[in-house]
Amino acid sequence: MRKQHGDDAQVFRITGARTGLAEDVRGRQRRYVISMSIRTASVILAVALWNVERYVAVVALVLGAVLPYIAVVIANAGRERPPSLPSTFVMAPVRPMITPPPQSEDERAEPTGTPGERPGPV
Repeated sequence: MRKQHGDDAQVFRITGARTGLAEDVRGRQRRYVISMSIRTASVILAVALWNVERYVAVVALVLGAVLPYIAVVIANAGRERPPSLPSTFVMAPVRPMITPPPQSEDERAEPTGTPGERPGPV
């Protein structure tokens, strides 16, 4: 038996599926309506402030002129990319090549002494 607590319940996304098409279109429409509402407010602000604060009115008018283009580009941006899934291909580890240890100049020189005799400390 599992205990279900309201605050302990978590939902995990177990697939790489994208959001549904209807939800995606709804989100794009919402962003477009919000940006067009900001545009409408900026044009009304430009008209209301034209004789009071001309610089603010010009900035609001420029915002009202540029915002439709930005809103259309954002609305038509397309669906989000699906998250990358982990690779199912597992590469075998590369086995290191066994090589002799590097020798110094002294070790490369021919040892002096009789054969079979170990060199002593110097």
